[in-house]
Amino acid sequence: MSVEKLSKVLESSDNIVFFGGAGMSTESGIADFRSQNGLYKTSTGYEYPAETMLSHSFFVSHTNDFYRFYKEKMIFKDAKPNAGHIALARLESMSKLKAVITQNIDGLHQLGGSKNVFELHGSVHRNYCIGCHAFYDLDAIINSDDIVPLCSHCGGIIKPDVVLYEEPLDDNIVNGAVNAIKNADVLIVGGTSLVVYPAAGLINYFGGENLILINKSTTQYDSKADLVIHDSIGKVLSTAVNML
Repeated sequence: MSVEKLSKVLESSDNIVFFGGAGMSTESGIADFRSQNGLYKTSTGYEYPAETMLSHSFFVSHTNDFYRFYKEKMIFKDAKPNAGHIALARLESMSKLKAVITQNIDGLHQLGGSKNVFELHGSVHRNYCIGCHAFYDLDAIINSDDIVPLCSHCGGIIKPDVVLYEEPLDDNIVNGAVNAIKNADVLIVGGTSLVVYPAAGLINYFGGENLILINKSTTQYDSKADLVIHDSIGKVLSTAVNML
């Protein structure tokens, strides 16, 4: 019944925004961070905690250790978009979905066909030399002869375009996300526990008609939502879109 209600909301709106977190990618085989099977609890065999290794200061002071962890735990090159990614791309092609805002760095929304994507935490598919700012794709990181990839132009260290702990979010991306949420009639929040700030605070900018939460577990915003569905986000989105 809840999915049918979601489908009716989608049918009646042409100004929808989706805001998603790690749970959006777990159905593509990418581990989240904080669950029992998440990255923070399963990253054994390292000298430092995962949170430490994903910080800016650690990247600077322990670049080899950073890249060892990053290449082993943060890159999922063979991951494919799941039913949820495909459903969102279909909504966009129907001129209903205006933007996807994601906390994920895997690029699966774009691989699934979404065009207007605000990547709050960056992307593993973009990498830049910290010296001359030359661009490198993901293959350059994976296929580097050294554990730390170096720029072929200036010999500088290449850094992934991902937001590490201690680093600010990109103002242009945040502003774009805020404007999309402010102008939306429907905001679908999926696959996020809404505990990571400042990203989680973005939904406070929503003043539209329907706030919809799709997540397997409860969140602090459940009581504020117009519709809450505790189920697989891929199944829920694909079923609702297929009803249109």
